[in-house]
Amino acid sequence: MALMVQSMAKPVGFLVYLVKNSHNSDKDSTSAARIKLLTRVEQLRLLTKAEKAGLLSAAEKAGLSLSAIEKLGVLSKAEEFGILSAATNPGTPSSLFSLSIGLLTVGPLCVYLVPEQYPWEIGLQVVVALSCVVGGSAAFAASNFVSNLQKSS
Repeated sequence: MALMVQSMAKPVGFLVYLVKNSHNSDKDSTSAARIKLLTRVEQLRLLTKAEKAGLLSAAEKAGLSLSAIEKLGVLSKAEEFGILSAATNPGTPSSLFSLSIGLLTVGPLCVYLVPEQYPWEIGLQVVVALSCVVGGSAAFAASNFVSNLQKSS
């Protein structure tokens, strides 16, 4: 006799799924200690650092100005996907860190487990390993960044 379980998963990205689930489960903890994101951005002087690094002028040269962001609806899409809310959710850094550890483990594991008999298998190893290293590094950096944003001074 087989036990069948019906999936209730929605077709959304893994990271968005993690963020939304951790956001819903931590409603009580987020209401107790609100993170003031803009205040923290000001304390860290992130806009000044971005300006000194030339990021703002580089973005403007690439055609990405504040009016372009407004026309594209980037901020509303970010809020729709829960990205802006995730920055204030205390569970986000640990979720991103877990994701980074998982990705940084899967890459070498794929290289170890996938045989090297055919060229396509070597290509698969390269693609999976590179994707996992880039994704894991990005998730680790994002975890650190969000954690720094959430720290109180």
